Amino acid sequence: MTSLILRTRALNASRQARCFSTTRRQYAAEVKQLGVIGAGQMGLGIALVAAQRANVPVKLIDASDKALSKGLAFADKLLAKDVAKERITQDQATEIRSRLTGSTKVEDLSSVDFVIEAVPEIPQLKFDIFANLAKVCPSHAILATNTSSISITKIAAATTTDPTDTSASSRVVSTHFMNPVPIQKGVEIISGLQTSKETLDTAVEFCKKMGKITSVSADTPGFLANRILMPYINEAVICLETNVGDRDSIDAIMKNGTNVPMGPLQLADFIGLDTCLSIMKVLYNETGDSKYRPSVLLRKMVDAGWLGKKSGKGFYDY
Repeated sequence: MTSLILRTRALNASRQARCFSTTRRQYAAEVKQLGVIGAGQMGLGIALVAAQRANVPVKLIDASDKALSKGLAFADKLLAKDVAKERITQDQATEIRSRLTGSTKVEDLSSVDFVIEAVPEIPQLKFDIFANLAKVCPSHAILATNTSSISITKIAAATTTDPTDTSASSRVVSTHFMNPVPIQKGVEIISGLQTSKETLDTAVEFCKKMGKITSVSADTPGFLANRILMPYINEAVICLETNVGDRDSIDAIMKNGTNVPMGPLQLADFIGLDTCLSIMKVLYNETGDSKYRPSVLLRKMVDAGWLGKKSGKGFYDY
């Protein structure tokens, strides 16, 4: 009898999961053309993966011609690498590359169904971009941000001067991709207070079409990934500054004791210590919880310009 009950529960759970999946697909809108703002490492990675795996044409936008050229050249390099490793053929690489076009004009996003902003974590910059996207993009287009820490509700609010008008703000969502985008499978989908169900479902389904594994998070400081990751890194820095252990011991015990590919201090270097500090400040200021107080040593290293791999010096020398 117990076995029968368990099988019945498992069958019901399976049916509910299929029903939920079907409902989500019903609400999700089709994405035929994507726009990406920002031709840096994150933006280019998102654009390339969408062109390669979701098979959609992508308009890559950047205010700088130089950054745009550099980004597209990097796309060529990545595709050539895939051809050399026989992951794709040259014909496939050519076809993927043909789906990528660059522009310095935001107005060229007037025909997209979905746009993803991937510019630096500067709140006012993002607010200005979304205010403009609400005017430029079609009335059905999903307006997504790749922010790792800024409130989605605040970004959505920037799309209108009338809080009762949710025609644009309901289409704002976060698709927080992990870096490097072509390799990392995870992506966080975060809804703001104004985000509609259709917007959320469309974002989830499109990211799955890009070959990503999605996690849905509430719009809270740090969301899921950084709410867990950054205090872990910050605590490792505190262990170093209070002489609980030296650099190599801290990284070695986490690598060899928890089977992570990289220790927390080395990971902080790769992320950028200024980025780590910025996110810890957001967590601390937004929650008021002392457990998120940034390490004194982390602040000092950023003040010294020791930002990690990108500056040539952090916890390690590069």
